[in-house]
Amino acid sequence: MIISKQKSDSIGAIASSLCLIHCAATPLLFIVHAGASACCSTTPVWWKFIDYFFLVISFFAIYRSTETTTNTWMKPALWFSWLLLFVVIINEKIALLSIPESAIYIPAIALIILHTYNRKYCQCKTDKCCTNEK
Repeated sequence: MIISKQKSDSIGAIASSLCLIHCAATPLLFIVHAGASACCSTTPVWWKFIDYFFLVISFFAIYRSTETTTNTWMKPALWFSWLLLFVVIINEKIALLSIPESAIYIPAIALIILHTYNRKYCQCKTDKCCTNEK
């Protein structure tokens, strides 16, 4: 039972790390692709949808982590970071505000740190240490 309580933080940290790698690799992949061939300068559709995939995974990881954490400031910190990630990704798609591309790294790194900290913080000694369990 203790492992399942911490699994959402592991999944959240891994998803955020993969999101960060995806965000960092995208410009590099397109530079390499542009140098390798002159055709197909558009982004593949499946690559664009990876952003939404990471948003959905991180949403459920945060939802579960906030249900089980005993740290009071962790809940708003996780949700604020996710909301910031959501805003940056949606803004990137619709270009409503002029936000630098590097802004995506802030919430992604914050989610990695928060999930990792929450995983180490919630070291349950019993099955009934988390906030929603009686």
